[in-house]
Amino acid sequence: MSFKSFVAFLSIALAAHAATTGVQCPDGNVASHSACCPFFALREDLQNNAFSRQCGEETHETVRLSFHDAIAFSPALKAQGLPAGGGADGSMLLFPNVEPNFHANLGISDSVDLLTPFLNNHTDVTAGDLIQFAAAVAIGNCPGAPKLEFKAGRPNATAPAPDGLIPEPQDAVDKIFARMKDGGNFSPDEVVALLASHSIARADHVDPQIKAAPFDSTPFTFDTQVFLEVLLKGVGFPGSPNNTGEAESPLPVGSGANVGELRLQSDFSIARFINEQDKMTNAFKNAMAKLAVIGQDPNQLIDCSEVILAPAPASGKPATFPATKTQSDVEVACYASPFPTLSTDPGATETIIPHCPNGETTC
Repeated sequence: MSFKSFVAFLSIALAAHAATTGVQCPDGNVASHSACCPFFALREDLQNNAFSRQCGEETHETVRLSFHDAIAFSPALKAQGLPAGGGADGSMLLFPNVEPNFHANLGISDSVDLLTPFLNNHTDVTAGDLIQFAAAVAIGNCPGAPKLEFKAGRPNATAPAPDGLIPEPQDAVDKIFARMKDGGNFSPDEVVALLASHSIARADHVDPQIKAAPFDSTPFTFDTQVFLEVLLKGVGFPGSPNNTGEAESPLPVGSGANVGELRLQSDFSIARFINEQDKMTNAFKNAMAKLAVIGQDPNQLIDCSEVILAPAPASGKPATFPATKTQSDVEVACYASPFPTLSTDPGATETIIPHCPNGETTC
């Protein structure tokens, strides 16, 4: 073998070895790129001091923040030379006295306050990266959820987004679709996929009388139950009636901190994926990957997805009618034909939805 051939062979071997072994981080972890190293410590800090490794309230709020921070972007306004937002750029954290005060962001200060100390303690992570990374880590605590992609390298926002770019639950479906098309070039199918996050979501401010009101009866599991329950006939409100953006709920009964189910008008108008767990998780994963880079050049970002841990698998329990509900309670006549054949949970009284995950009494 000639000397030149040997050098070429050695270079290829070293490159292959580096690709296999990755980069050794200062903390002992191995990453695909040195830019990914800071996120191992951030992941553990978030899990231990924000999420407690549970699919709880902080998880719900952080996922909401990731959406609100990213979708606040408008190429249409930018083309007119108007303030248009920066997309997934962390402006929520960097301008905490501006965007969190918009009506559509009511209550989002809770998640801003939750993540701000992590921004201060992990100075090598930008605000935009922190928000999207925290959401990916958080949703990984929810059984049945997909492992989300995470790319690093978003520059910090230089200005807050303008008001009016966040869809609200009282908006007409066509208006929501138009805003999502402008903000992230989302199709209607992708918008529905993003709504799968409501499987683990709760509301604190739609009804001022109640806190942490779930959107389905399994708020700590990423499953298709929410897409069934938004089709059931509404029979009442878990708190006060006539709140903006709220529709009657099929499961309004609560007990103490275990408040009844709250239904958003926008959720009631859009539904699918009943008992299509794999289809739902794949569609959600792809839509979230698109959301997380709104306003950014994906080619300038570094894939650090290996830092995200895989969630626990779904329980395998199919969507079922909650106790006392049957096929006759389905209100929407137009669905996939035929409508899925579902069983009803046992019980002679309406389902009481737990406030805390894992059967805990306090959280």
